[in-house]
This record gives sequence, structure tokens and C-alpha cells, in this order.
Amino acid sequence: MDSTVLSLRIDGELLERLRGHAARRGMSVQDYVARTLIREDFDERFKTAVEETEKFYGAPDAPGDQVRPSAGIA
Repeated sequence: MDSTVLSLRIDGELLERLRGHAARRGMSVQDYVARTLIREDFDERFKTAVEETEKFYGAPDAPGDQVRPSAGIA
């Protein structure tokens, strides 16, 4: 996979929060930010795929069409 440099200017408080999040995961700030962006991109692509599938097959319209858990199952 090819990579490119991205330079960001961020607030000092945000950088400190990112350092804390990254440190808790044993990651560098760069790796933490890249992983967060990758996860967000995946979420967006997945959401789009679900929406396209619902358009193609039709989404359930009535609330009774949706699957609900049975009462008594914990």
C-alpha cells in the first residue's frame, strides 16, 4: 500500500487528549489518528453499503416487519 504524508495543525488541548488516548492503547499519536480515520472510513463505507442494499431489496416499512427479541430471553 502506498502512503503519503498528511500534515495537521491541531489545538494543544486536542493533542494532549490524543496523546492520552494513544498511550492507553500503547500506540503513537500518529498510529492512533490513522487507525481512527481508517475505522471512520470503514463505518461510512459500511453504512453506504447497507443503505444501497436496503434500496435494492427494500427496507422494512412497518415496525411490525422488524425482528424483535422474544420476551424472557436474557
